[in-house]
Amino acid sequence: MQIHQATVSLSTRARGPIEVSDRVAQIIRDSGIQTGLCQVFCQHTSASLLITENADPTVLRDLEGHLQRQIPDGDPHYDHDQEGPDDMSAHIRSVLTGPGLTIPIRQGRLALGTWQGLFLWEHRTHSHQRTLVVTCLGSA
Repeated sequence: MQIHQATVSLSTRARGPIEVSDRVAQIIRDSGIQTGLCQVFCQHTSASLLITENADPTVLRDLEGHLQRQIPDGDPHYDHDQEGPDDMSAHIRSVLTGPGLTIPIRQGRLALGTWQGLFLWEHRTHSHQRTLVVTCLGSA
């Protein structure tokens, strides 16, 4: 049994998704693990990880639109707004979408479906530095 861990640091542009499938796939290749699990964890409370459609960009736009309608910035019911009107809404979005995912590794690759991609979703309206911890566990 092998364990390999690495970090991915990236700059977000602003609110929205960044596909990180290729970056995580490279870490798996570097690990040499052929069969096992890959756990990806976002070390932030206003960004999250999700797996969704990676072929049609309208899916990503529709997801963002849905989040904006359901979790508006500057809602007067929010007490927490120390960093601006997108502060509490970003925290709610990250709680609902989650900080981590576990994906099977099969034949040295992420065992994602044909149209699936792994995305970091920035929930703040401005750019930020984000760090992901990627842990691979399995056998060569």
